[in-house]
Amino acid sequence: MTFFLQLLFAGVALGCIYALIGLGFSIIFKASGVINFAQGELLLVGAYLISAGMFEWHLPFFAALLLAIVVTVAIGVIFERLVLQRMIGKPVFSILMITIGLDVLLRTGVQLGFGADIQPAGSPFSLTQGIDAGGIHFGAADLWTIIITAALCAALYGFFRYTKYGLAMRATALDQEAALALGIDIRTVNALAWGIAALVATLGGFFLAIKKIEFDITLGNTALLAFPAIILGGLDSIPGAVIGGILIGLAEVVIGGYDSHFPLIFGSGIHEIAPYLIMIAVLLVRPYGLFGTRKVERL
Repeated sequence: MTFFLQLLFAGVALGCIYALIGLGFSIIFKASGVINFAQGELLLVGAYLISAGMFEWHLPFFAALLLAIVVTVAIGVIFERLVLQRMIGKPVFSILMITIGLDVLLRTGVQLGFGADIQPAGSPFSLTQGIDAGGIHFGAADLWTIIITAALCAALYGFFRYTKYGLAMRATALDQEAALALGIDIRTVNALAWGIAALVATLGGFFLAIKKIEFDITLGNTALLAFPAIILGGLDSIPGAVIGGILIGLAEVVIGGYDSHFPLIFGSGIHEIAPYLIMIAVLLVRPYGLFGTRKVERL
């Protein structure tokens, strides 16, 4: 039982990382209808800047974190202002290809600037920090991952529900033409969405790097594991991204903890494909995800 509870805790912590990555996808999609395929490289940039800030430039952790947030947010906002605004009204496929281009540019920039060598994760925690209770080790990094994710979700809830720009983003997500008619500045809304998504990506990259202890330029590929989370929860649902991320994290860790006990039935690597199997099973029943908005088309 203790082993199972330890897996549950680790699964929730990993799921919170997926939730942070998924939040970035969902926020941009709700605001502009675009899937940002560069989201993974934004978290890569954030993780590298935190590591370089601490170990190469000898900055305090919080200064390195602030630097990473400022740079990634600037990248997101500038890209939206200079590139995506010129693509308004253009085919969605073209916009998707541009975000893939940004993905390649960011990864290449990181490789040129920092090299392809393995980097140590910048962190204020040590590997042994945490709390032991009932035979379960609650690692400090995992605890803070869960706490920060919960706090960020609460902050986003308050932002979208009670602030002027949050309400504008919600209105834009519902109907861009109606939002324009009401005088809402769609460009500002889109830039804000990219800025928030970049901030969330930086936090996700920080916690993901800590979990891996060391990382390289393939860190951004983890965003692919967030796709089952956001599709499972519903691509246009921010709460769905969080719940989907936690469900996928739990499935991956718990199944990974037990798959070695049944190698002849499932194989030793079933946990790697489990998120995608769960996603397919859910979509067969609910094509728009657990919390996605069902679209009704009249013919």
